[in-house]
Amino acid sequence: MILETTVVRPAKSEKVQSVKKCRDAEATQAVILTAAEAEFAQHGLMAARTEAIAAKTGVAKSMIYYYFKDKEGLYQAVLERSHAELLQITQQLDLEDLSPEAALKQFLVALLDCVARNPKLPTIMFHEAVQNQGKYYKRSSSLSIDTTLVNILERGVTAGVFRQLDPFVSAINIMGSCLFYFIGAGNIQQHPQGKRVLSKAMLEKHTQEAIAFILAGVQQSQNVS
Repeated sequence: MILETTVVRPAKSEKVQSVKKCRDAEATQAVILTAAEAEFAQHGLMAARTEAIAAKTGVAKSMIYYYFKDKEGLYQAVLERSHAELLQITQQLDLEDLSPEAALKQFLVALLDCVARNPKLPTIMFHEAVQNQGKYYKRSSSLSIDTTLVNILERGVTAGVFRQLDPFVSAINIMGSCLFYFIGAGNIQQHPQGKRVLSKAMLEKHTQEAIAFILAGVQQSQNVS
């Protein structure tokens, strides 16, 4: 006697509903993260309020805790999302296969392009340094980005194309040259020449000037054009 077994497969409509729920959840989380990014950029972790984030999104406060557990979990998620794009781009560039000069320039272009599209990130990191002394910074992928820059500088010094600089200290100064423009935007825009500091034209100018300034600063004197 042959026993027939029946495999019960989910109906097509059930599959569609499952996919839709997944997409809805991703969309909801993205909306929450965008609003949280603005809140953390303005107030930092300590003074940021989940109530304000919920009010901006129209999402219930309970949903924020459902997806991110607590305010600290949401903050960490914001840091990770903010750095994810830059980390991915730098990994795709295969910087180790480029000369130190080319690698540094490509790194800076990627950094400034990402920050120009996400100008709140430097302010969030400023609050992180002041309020939290880097507690959450060390858990983020930002350290990998910093290490990438240090490695480029070390290669340049070893190859003799960069002057005898301290790669770690120079990396800090390079990041400052790139990112203070965004942190200090509120002050800079008070100058007659800085009224449109975050306009496309001004951001492009900042990128050009920052890269030229940094390359001139790290190269051996005879390599400066």
